[in-house]
Amino acid sequence: MPFDINLKGKVAVVTGAGGVLCSIFSEALAAAGARVALLNRTFEKAETVAARIREAGGTAVAYAANVLDKATLTLVHDKVVADLGKCDILINGAGGNSPVATTDKEYFEPGDEADADLRTFFNIEQEGIEQVFNLNFMGALLSTQVFAVDMIGRSNCTIINISSMNSYTPLTKIPAYSAAKAGVSNFTQWLAVHFSKVGIRVNAIAPGFFVTDQNRALLFDGDGNATARSQKILAATPMGRFGLREELLGTLFYLVCQEASGFVTGVIIPVDGGFSAYSGV
Repeated sequence: MPFDINLKGKVAVVTGAGGVLCSIFSEALAAAGARVALLNRTFEKAETVAARIREAGGTAVAYAANVLDKATLTLVHDKVVADLGKCDILINGAGGNSPVATTDKEYFEPGDEADADLRTFFNIEQEGIEQVFNLNFMGALLSTQVFAVDMIGRSNCTIINISSMNSYTPLTKIPAYSAAKAGVSNFTQWLAVHFSKVGIRVNAIAPGFFVTDQNRALLFDGDGNATARSQKILAATPMGRFGLREELLGTLFYLVCQEASGFVTGVIIPVDGGFSAYSGV
């Protein structure tokens, strides 16, 4: 914990809580005193994190939840309220990319359309695009519909969405993920205005490049050396390295702390080692 913060009496709901980034968010919120509900499509991953929190003296319950299934989310919501209480803090962290929505090459070239073995913009299946877009955007929207209702009429409630550097400038090869994260940032601003009269603050964190289970194979080869794509990322990051997931916690605590950011809503904060500030020259 980079500084002291007291979240005792608060209930935090974290989607995608079994992932590399959202697991440490969950642990940090619990360490600050919050009762944490860990939602994850794979229950075992969420339970591993919840068990770690409980072993450290915190309060945490894991739930299997598909953020694209509103009926299931509603059932989980009712269980969370019964187990822990109404949601005060919602972290919409479920998301990610998939090879089914990724082009094989950065640039389309004449003749690519004739290569049946090449995944290009023209033959990415609609189902793949929808899978990635919906997970990142609709997952945040549906989770907010289900859990933000708890916040109405109560003080010091906040929603934090997890956006991305892709929301500022899209990366090559991943059109659906880039579009979805741009949508998350726009949705964050829309929600901030929409909920401003009932006291719910809505902001987002836009991480730069952190090593996760999803991108590890893209960033490093079998010997642990940086891939060509990884080298391009580092060359465009002025600090010249990948972020450490602990380096997101200061921004997380700032946004959940009413005393620190009570007049802050509708912002997307980059935590990116300078990536979004660098023009390349």
